[in-house]
Amino acid sequence: MSEEKKRPLILVVNDDGVFAKGIRALAEVMIDFGDVVLVAPDKPQSGMGHAVTLHDPIRLKKVLYEVPVSAAYSCSGTPVDAVKIAISRVLHRKPDLLVSGINHGANNSINVIYSGTMSAAIEGAVEDIPSIGFSLLDHSAEADFDASQDVVRTVVKNALEHGIPKGVCLNVNIPKGLKKDIHGIRVCTQARARWEEEFEERTDPAGKKYYWMTGEFRNLDDRDDCDEAVLRNNFVSVVPVHFDLTAYHTLPHFSQWKLQ
Repeated sequence: MSEEKKRPLILVVNDDGVFAKGIRALAEVMIDFGDVVLVAPDKPQSGMGHAVTLHDPIRLKKVLYEVPVSAAYSCSGTPVDAVKIAISRVLHRKPDLLVSGINHGANNSINVIYSGTMSAAIEGAVEDIPSIGFSLLDHSAEADFDASQDVVRTVVKNALEHGIPKGVCLNVNIPKGLKKDIHGIRVCTQARARWEEEFEERTDPAGKKYYWMTGEFRNLDDRDDCDEAVLRNNFVSVVPVHFDLTAYHTLPHFSQWKLQ
């Protein structure tokens, strides 16, 4: 009799915290695909980007979890710390798949460079682990993740069957709404957009000034195949992302510089 195929080892992480509604929804789906170990920050870490902890101890604590994963841990560090310590001290090897999220809020376009959710997925790609970051365009504490779970199933099934190229992770953003409102899934490009920030000056009860960052998102891209357009038309956007930031198309320009 042939040996039963071994189930994939799947690492689940996020940036919203180990008990966030989104990561529970993600874990519920992933237990159907493999043996799941969950390692996530012990508090919200949104906007941390690819930060790592260098000057403070990192604490790891096993926690009881309502989803029947193989094991669950809270980590006192950043999302990237959670990935690193999971590989080194929890799994003792690289997992077969890393999934991050489901984030409360968008991580499309320029948001990918600020996102703790996506930085965890990018760290997986650095380690040559097939990795996917999932985000729902809904910040509400009462966000409905039913449609997102269907998207996760479809994307993960394809990733396990067809693979993800080495050094690449997927940035998956899901429109807010019910299952019937989502028109499909599109692989697309990252839109050219940016935040225009302002810093409101305020005064604390002690009379000291402080600043609160606000901002407006500006889409500068009129293409119909970028993630901004795809999401606006109520499709799920899937953008392949890699960590090589070299602007290859500009190299001929710099060949004209006289640097010797």
